[in-house]
Amino acid sequence: MKNIVIVGASRGIGKELVKQLSANHNVLAFSRNKERLLALSKETGAKVQDIDLTSELFKTEFTESITNHFKTVDVLINNAGYLVNKPFLETTLEDIKKTFETNVFGLIQSSQAIIPFMESNGGHIVNIGSIGGVQGSVKFPGIGVYSSSKAAVTGYTECLAEELKETNIQVNSLALGAVQTEMLAEAFPGYEAPTSPEEMAEFIANFSLNSNKWMHGKIIPVSKSTP
Repeated sequence: MKNIVIVGASRGIGKELVKQLSANHNVLAFSRNKERLLALSKETGAKVQDIDLTSELFKTEFTESITNHFKTVDVLINNAGYLVNKPFLETTLEDIKKTFETNVFGLIQSSQAIIPFMESNGGHIVNIGSIGGVQGSVKFPGIGVYSSSKAAVTGYTECLAEELKETNIQVNSLALGAVQTEMLAEAFPGYEAPTSPEEMAEFIANFSLNSNKWMHGKIIPVSKSTP
């Protein structure tokens, strides 16, 4: 039984990850939405904590919450995401800041906070990226800021893996294609993705538990389309 931390867990893929992984493991789930987290905890028995990734206190509060529940952590899944679909010239500074604060800054700080909990026994950090953030993939108008933030996740994953190569902590990123989540539906009304949150969560759960035996510093495209 492993100790697993999931960031971005109140809906979509994150919610399904909590439901699937809490059946056999100890799960601590984070999200800004306290009401949804409490309902998820009641349903699954997972430990939950509401938190704001964009807060200046995020790293401190995140560390304190983990300390209250786990002595060590085996898996961190950085799943939180923010997506704005706007024409480039209409994209505001606030749009850019919120995207990078959630998709990049929060991810980096959660990784910084989790590493001390993995140093004794090893662990696996899984960053949820996007196929749109991978060089050479098809790009769509309106999501340049989002794709740029996910490209940052790609670069950060590879660099962190290099820093941790002498440890027993592995870092990988899954570059997801379109998944029929609430976030996707809000950004692209009427679009139907080929993959459900349940299907993608099953893949991510298995990858998080097992694939660090064979992979480190890898960016893995997980997509039926491009993107």
